Amino acid sequence: MTLKILNMSSKSFQGYEEAEIIQGCVAGDRKFQQCMYNMLSSKMFGVCLRYANEYNAAQDLLQEGFVKVFRNIEKFRGEGSFEGWVRRIFVNTAIEHYRKQVTLYALHDTDAKGYEYYDSNAYENLKEQDIINMIQKLSHGYRTVFNLYVIEGYSHKEIGDMLGISEGTSKSQLARARYLLQKMIVDNNNIQKHSSNV
Repeated sequence: MTLKILNMSSKSFQGYEEAEIIQGCVAGDRKFQQCMYNMLSSKMFGVCLRYANEYNAAQDLLQEGFVKVFRNIEKFRGEGSFEGWVRRIFVNTAIEHYRKQVTLYALHDTDAKGYEYYDSNAYENLKEQDIINMIQKLSHGYRTVFNLYVIEGYSHKEIGDMLGISEGTSKSQLARARYLLQKMIVDNNNIQKHSSNV
């Protein structure tokens, strides 16, 4: 089967053009599958880490995501970036995985509005790994809604449709997630200040 790759930029990896790697994966060639894994695994593992609650769970998501990519790669038509197409598969894999485990409940509006938000500049002192570690400490529901809204850019309506919840539930889960993350950041900064003063 020959796959038509349209409008693709000329990206290369390990001496192969991106279109050549994709075509090799469509043909089931293990060499090109390994090449694609090497090309995208670190970025996709970053996606998995944000949705998983710990390292081993993220590794499981990574493997499951690549299985789905290889099974469905012939559906990619070259419209938009290939990496973006792969990323959507990983996000959907994470959502499917955690939808089975989590029931999300709406918080009362008064609760959502009552959260005290902290200084957004607190994020500036954190490394990427620190932020990932904090996101992983959130419950499955808070973490999933936070990632979909803040990182992936979905609307509350889209998140509601994806997770089978109302827009209000999505909004309240996001408000709580932001509050908890900001509280963790402030607590972390206070600990650093205290330790530097000792």
